[in-house]
Order: sequence, then structure tokens, then C-alpha cells
Amino acid sequence: MRSFALISVIVLVLASGPGVASAAGPTTEVGRIGDANFVIDMPSSWNGTLLVYSHGYREPSSDPSCTPSNPALWAQCNPGQDAGDELTRQSLLSQGFALAGSGYSTMGWAVASALGDQSSPGDQIALMDHFAAEHGHPSRSIAWGHSLGGMVTAGLVQRHPDRFAGALPMCGVLAGGIATWNIGLDGEFIFKTLLAPSSNLQLVHIADPSANLTTAESILAQAQATPSGRARIALIAAMADTPGWFAPLSPEPASTDYNAREQNQFEWDSQVDFPFLFALRADLEAKASGNPSWNTRVNYRQLLERSINRDEVLALYSTAGLSLEDDLATLQKSDRIAADPAAVDYLTRFISYNGDIDIPLLSMHTIGDGLVIPQDEEAYADVVRPHADTTRLRQVFVHRAGHCAFTPAETIAALQALIARVNTGAWDAITSPGTLNARALGLGPMLNVFGSGQTLIPTAPAFVPFSPSEFPRPFDVRNDQDHDAR
Repeated sequence: MRSFALISVIVLVLASGPGVASAAGPTTEVGRIGDANFVIDMPSSWNGTLLVYSHGYREPSSDPSCTPSNPALWAQCNPGQDAGDELTRQSLLSQGFALAGSGYSTMGWAVASALGDQSSPGDQIALMDHFAAEHGHPSRSIAWGHSLGGMVTAGLVQRHPDRFAGALPMCGVLAGGIATWNIGLDGEFIFKTLLAPSSNLQLVHIADPSANLTTAESILAQAQATPSGRARIALIAAMADTPGWFAPLSPEPASTDYNAREQNQFEWDSQVDFPFLFALRADLEAKASGNPSWNTRVNYRQLLERSINRDEVLALYSTAGLSLEDDLATLQKSDRIAADPAAVDYLTRFISYNGDIDIPLLSMHTIGDGLVIPQDEEAYADVVRPHADTTRLRQVFVHRAGHCAFTPAETIAALQALIARVNTGAWDAITSPGTLNARALGLGPMLNVFGSGQTLIPTAPAFVPFSPSEFPRPFDVRNDQDHDAR
């Protein structure tokens, strides 16, 4: 069993004044529990609510000295984090919320470290126990987080419903690990089969992640330079429902502007998705002790028919004078990839969802997210429905491109709506786009901004009605069966 003994606790006081939760101003505590660095921010006057933040994916450090055995460097390269951005952090402290967040005891696909299992409490629960011992028991705790942290957030309230009053997973991997990496494998498989069948590109069991990614990026750039290559990039995007919208503050291309949409899908691949598919997969496989993904028995013709990008694919194949039927036939007859059963079991535990939620959960997603697609929300809702927990679940969407591309005002408005649901026991109209937009606007111009580099750009709230399509290849605890098909 991993030890969660408190190795060290250092209290750092902000310029506003000394003392834990004193009238002089907020205080910050940083420390380490086991191998996990943490941070706790206490407001000057605590309202009794603790917000437990789970951060997103952190790429494993290329510095071999960045390990828990080097405490000073480990605290720098994998620090605790208790909010997604500084403006949100400051606003929540001014409202009286206490904030806490672990850096997790591992980097990369750190879900197992964050969540724990039967043998250990996990980094976030250990931090909550420390908070209670040092600062007093909160009247209630709310789980929230971004991206991989959104996945952890939903996992925490599934495993520990008695510890939380509500949850706000944002841009979360709510389809679960298996489904997410399966559609990633689909993209890898189509990419190599149609664009570089004789290359040494590795799809699983990647021996040299850096070299593998360099190879993939070179093939991708060459493909983007030709009509046939762009058509096949669109086909890859179609299998994962990658949106044709990339830059957060850009206008969304028209649904029939296929060239612009394909260019944006290329940007998602080259700048965001390919590093995960062709390099960072190796970190996942190391933690899972094998490959947890499969495409045996997958019918890519059927996936294309259901895709939001089907018409784009048809148009670009026609423009290129390329036979889509021939490419689909090639995919259908090509050798497939089976998963390693033990790795599937690992990624099912860390984590797939059972849909049983006992507390209010409000999830939020941008509709133009090409890393964690908004269809993740539909996958999660689908597994919740059979449990009749739909009265506890609400999902809201922001009309913007980008992964986790929310303004501080949108984030705080969503959190306030969740807390209103916790307080009143009813959603009513508090999560309608109009209500959320009005609430966000009411927070003032300092929070209605979007960060672009070092610049804050005034940005209006953009909650909209939206219903995502079905996730391309869903997987949850209901269909954890038929290992031979993998």
C-alpha cells in the first residue's frame, strides 16, 4: 500500500497578510502527501465550502531528475494546483471558498494516482483528509476539474459520493479511458493504412515516442499538401468526430466550408492530437502494462455513416478524384489490432463510468473541442439514463472552439449554478443558456475575458443550446465483455 504520510508542510502567506484564513487576507499552504505535492488556499473569511480541484493532463517531464526523489525539483515540475486560472482563483477566494488541489503523485495519465483504489485512498481523497485535519471539516465539498481532471472529478464522485455535495467536470474525458483511446487508435490505424502503409510508424507498443511522433508529423504534413491527402485527413477526422473549428476566438466555419473545416482538423492533428496518439500513448501503456485499445470487428463504413463529418469526407474525396469505397475496402481487409486484456482491465478501472450518481453533477464543454470531443457528454449521459439519475445531471455547452476554452466568468457562472442546485434541490432554469450568460455578464468585465498568450481579450459569454451526437465508439461498465473481440 502506498504511504500517504505527510512528508512536509510549508505555509506560504500571500502579500495580503499572515495567518490561516485571517481577516488580513487569504493564505496559501503548500506541501506534500506521499509523492503528491498539494496546494490549499484559504480565504480571509471561509464560507465553509471546499472546492477540490483536479488538474488536467501533464506531459511527463523530459528531465530525468524530475522525480519524487528530488523534492525541490518535483515541487516545481509537478506542483499542486487548485484552480484552472488565476482570475478564477482570486474571484472564488473573494467569495469565501476554500480551494485545494493535488499535483498527483505521477504525471501523464495520472488517473490511478488521483483516484486510488481499494488499497489506497488516492491523492485527492488524501488531500481532503489533510484539509479536514489542518483547517477543519468543511460543511460541504464540491469536486471540479478540467480535461483529465474532469475525468477524475466524475470518478471521485462515483467512488466517494459521501464525500461530495456536487461536481463540475469541465471539458472532461467523460466517455472514459477505453472509449477515448479506442477512437484514438482508429485515427492512428486509418492514418497509417491509407497514408503510410510501408512506414515504420508504430500505433501501439511505441518504442521511441519522440521519433514516432516526428515520423507521424512528417507524413501528416506531406498529406496536407495534396487533395488526396486532405481527403484522407478528413476521413480520419470523421471517425473521431473532430470538429472543423480550431482557434478559440475565430468564427465557426460554415458547415459546408469543407476546405476550411479540413484545415482546422489538420491543425487539431498537428498541434494537439498527434502528440497524444503517436507519443504520449507510450506513457499510458507503461502504466497499463500493455495496450488497452482495439479495433477488431470495427466497421469503418458504419462509423463514417454516423459521423458529423460525413458530408465533408464525401465532398473532399470527390474533389480529389479519389475512391472512398476503395479506401474503406482497404481498411476493412487490413489486419486489425487487438488489446492486451490486462491493460483493458487497468483502463476500465481508471476509469469507466457506471452512471450511478447520487449528487448533482453539472458538466460543461465547448462545442469546438477537438481533443476531448463534446460527444463525451453524450456518452456520459447515456450511461446515467438507465439509473434514473437524470434529475441530478445537467450538461451545458459554450459556443467556442478549443479545449477547455472557457472564460473565468463562464466557469464561475457554472459553479454558481451548481451550488444553487445543491442549495435548493432543483435545477429549474438556472442552467439555461440565457440564465448562465446573464449570470456570467453580471460578474463584470474583469472576468469576461479570454487569455491568448499574455493578453486578456474581452469575450462575451457564449452558452448555447446544444445536443451532441452519439460518441463514435462508446464503452462503459455495461459493455465490459467479449474480451475476444478486442
